[in-house]
Amino acid sequence: MRIALGVEYDGSRFCGYQTQKSGVRTVQESLEQALSSVADHPVQVFAAGRTDTGVHADAQVVHFDTGAVRPAHGWVMGSNIKLPADISVLWAKEVPQDFHARFSALGRTYRYFILNRMSRPAILSQRVSWVHRPLDAALMHQAGQVLVGKHDFTSYRTVHCQAGSPVRTLHSLKVMRHGDFVVMEVHADGFLHHMVRNIAGVLIAVGSGERPAAWAEEVLEHRDRRQGGMTAPPDGLYFHNVDYDLRYEIPVNAQEAGLLML
Repeated sequence: MRIALGVEYDGSRFCGYQTQKSGVRTVQESLEQALSSVADHPVQVFAAGRTDTGVHADAQVVHFDTGAVRPAHGWVMGSNIKLPADISVLWAKEVPQDFHARFSALGRTYRYFILNRMSRPAILSQRVSWVHRPLDAALMHQAGQVLVGKHDFTSYRTVHCQAGSPVRTLHSLKVMRHGDFVVMEVHADGFLHHMVRNIAGVLIAVGSGERPAAWAEEVLEHRDRRQGGMTAPPDGLYFHNVDYDLRYEIPVNAQEAGLLML
């Protein structure tokens, strides 16, 4: 049978999601070790998105195949006992064999959290980005709207990006202020390597007054990463949601996920 899981993790002490030959600590390796123990056989896990070093997730979706029969709460509780404290399985459910966490995804959402105050974070260190200069969130939102739609995002991806095409469709981009926090939320059919962090870097430059609002569009039109701004740090980036066909009944929030535990 094929099992899907909802997973959250603090990426601060992981070298990204994907297992690496160098043997460094990764989310995938930790999940596979825990699930293999619960299933009593080797398990390979596939994820909706492969986050980079230091990037977090509050709604990652993964799947694996198994011959072991366990109730949903057995997969959740059993794996959480085996997992380190910075990873938690939120829900589990059996899905059809044609479901694939990555290839069945219709869209993905990331959130980028910025603590915008003079003093650096202590409690939220490595869990939010920090900008001490005042940011104009409304201006950042306005500037970001030129990126919504189908575009060539070459200027907004790393030069090491291995994607076959730089074209992506950005469905929405929102920047909101909540007290000392500025939050950017982006929803797209898919993302390029460092795309969200590079968008955040450009909008931070706009919001701080370092660059005019029109710069976001100028960077886009250059189609040259060298013309872009800084890559914002990974600390504030969260993999937040995945869109799937409704027939798969994949949970989209904590309340719905809780029902699967019954």
